[in-house]
Amino acid sequence: MKKIVSIICALTLVTGVFAQKLDRSKRPVAGAAPEIKLGKIESFTLANGLKVFVVENHKLPKVAYSLTLDVDPVMEGDMAGYISTTGELLGRGTTNRTKQKIDEEIDFIGATLSTRAGGAYGSSLKKHQDKLLAIMSDVIMNAKFTQEELDKIKKQTISGLASAKDNPDAIATNVKSVLLYGNKHPYGEITTGKTVEKITLEKCKEYYTTYFRPNVSYMAVVGDITVEEAKKNVEKYFGSWEKGDVPTHKYRTPQAPAKTTVAFVHKEGSTQSVINITYPINLKHNSPDVIKAKIMNSILGGSATARLFMNLREGHGFTYGAYSRIRASQLVGNFNANAKVRNEVTDSSLVEFMVELNRIVNEKVTEEDLQNVKNYMTGTFAYSLQDPQTIARFAINTERYNLSADYYATYLKQVAAVTVDDIQAMAKKYIKPENALILIIGDKEVADKAAPFSADKKVSFYDNGGNDYVEALKAAPEGMTAEKILDKAIVAKYGLPVGKALDKKLKKIKDVTIKMDASMQGQTINFTRYAKAPNKFALAITMGAMVIQKQTFDGTEGKTTGMQGNKDIEGDELAELKENSVMFSDIKYATSSNKYALLGVEPINDKDAYKIEVTNTAGDKSSEWYDVATGMQVKAMKISEMPEEAGGGTMTSTTMYYDYKMVNGINYAHKINQASGPQVFDMNVTSVEHNTKLGDDVFEQ
Repeated sequence: MKKIVSIICALTLVTGVFAQKLDRSKRPVAGAAPEIKLGKIESFTLANGLKVFVVENHKLPKVAYSLTLDVDPVMEGDMAGYISTTGELLGRGTTNRTKQKIDEEIDFIGATLSTRAGGAYGSSLKKHQDKLLAIMSDVIMNAKFTQEELDKIKKQTISGLASAKDNPDAIATNVKSVLLYGNKHPYGEITTGKTVEKITLEKCKEYYTTYFRPNVSYMAVVGDITVEEAKKNVEKYFGSWEKGDVPTHKYRTPQAPAKTTVAFVHKEGSTQSVINITYPINLKHNSPDVIKAKIMNSILGGSATARLFMNLREGHGFTYGAYSRIRASQLVGNFNANAKVRNEVTDSSLVEFMVELNRIVNEKVTEEDLQNVKNYMTGTFAYSLQDPQTIARFAINTERYNLSADYYATYLKQVAAVTVDDIQAMAKKYIKPENALILIIGDKEVADKAAPFSADKKVSFYDNGGNDYVEALKAAPEGMTAEKILDKAIVAKYGLPVGKALDKKLKKIKDVTIKMDASMQGQTINFTRYAKAPNKFALAITMGAMVIQKQTFDGTEGKTTGMQGNKDIEGDELAELKENSVMFSDIKYATSSNKYALLGVEPINDKDAYKIEVTNTAGDKSSEWYDVATGMQVKAMKISEMPEEAGGGTMTSTTMYYDYKMVNGINYAHKINQASGPQVFDMNVTSVEHNTKLGDDVFEQ
């Protein structure tokens, strides 16, 4: 007891002393930047020029080998995409192993092996590293490219591009590249379905044999290994890799626009504008400005506590998030500020963007704001050092970008030394709202709101590929009607026109079950759609054993259950569900209450499609597109009013249909891309089953 009392007295005395000395009216002075001890990084170079960096970490019996090529960007021309395709092909077989054998051998030892255009990565338990290196070196040095594997990659790539073609973020990325850098610069090239189609095996082989050379490569070896062991292993497996002359390339340096311009890409039915304020900057990796510019941008828009976020979201409620980024590059860096905002506040959002961009240039930031960012960067940098791969990356970056030898060891001291004056100097140098490209992806109805932000008060329109916009919708051929198009679609799907023969064929089908899967944040989501004659319907969305949502219609009542509770479907929503629950309802279009109008012809996935406007009894409109050549439906779009409890406003739902396959005499799309607001699903149909004798309980909650 006496001991406890004495401790309390001592604490009271110490507290009193500190209370006397502490002036709470003054902010505590930040402590000195901590010393960073990166640990010993050993390096050596093979006779063939391969530079190797070794970071020992003996906590786990694992070793990782990471290969990085240091080559200049290459213009890909009309085969844009062939370099990344080469990286994928690299792991698809060698002169000694098939792809299947590579996969089996890697799985057998529980290892990881991946390839890319810029190198390769492999890791395994230390006891299996010889086997890993035998496979990895075989892949790097003896790759065997085959037409069969190339065709698979091209098909997958084209499918992915088609799915992303309607994604506003993907559109913004492509158009920014074209408008900022132009078609004479490698950063200005974009990969399209057409360029991928043109990729040849010979072109991929040419890139591989030209650029995959040890004398332009770095290898990081990280894990439970000594430098002596690493040298022995790398020499054994990569010492025979032949060096060669690797071309270098020079390009003009793109400049920021002479004056602010506004570019607009029309996205039909969009209820929000995707805003990017962007321009190239001359900022190289080894510039003394990099750390100071990064801190400046962190204050401006680098996080959810930065100025752009706090203004546009917290202050005005225009968006879910507003950010900025400043990026260094060996060719040309760039600045980008972005947000997704509601249509009706597009111009107001641009005003606030400009307020913050000009504010950080014209007003000094506070010491408190600066210190908060420094503290955050100090913490995240220290945390990153727990990963040995980070240390290896630092070593490669130091060599690759010609950084000072103590760049990372003194990183926190450099951060601590940044002043308020430095931040304003960086803002004046790199924040140029008067020389920006303001790119907006959205409905052209709001384009006029953006015109005042352009120096010439004009808006330039572009298509999804950054080309000058040409009105896509053309007049349909004379005599063509919506009814003729829908009739052709029925024949394309069912193999028969509307009539007794088709009725007889479809009456034999009592129920249909379609199973689909999609990936979201690394998790597989399963969609199962059930239909039973005449008009029962159910859709179950699951993740493993967990039911995320289920919607049912038993012929009379509709219900939705899920993680957000249960709900009876009523009113217009129930009427729509009832109509859509009729099995093979598309053949009954002529007797439905909907009205159909042919609007014209426009390209969908680079192929002409008829566009039809559908108006239901409530007056709500939706659109459908049918391929001119095949008759198949390729797209559908609907704009829905959102309930007040969901925030109100409208939401656009777009569905794309691909890869039609025949199942029991009926064509079903086997790849479906569905975008509803911010949610995007790429769904693959895994099975279509008829007549599985579904019970009525499937359609009940």
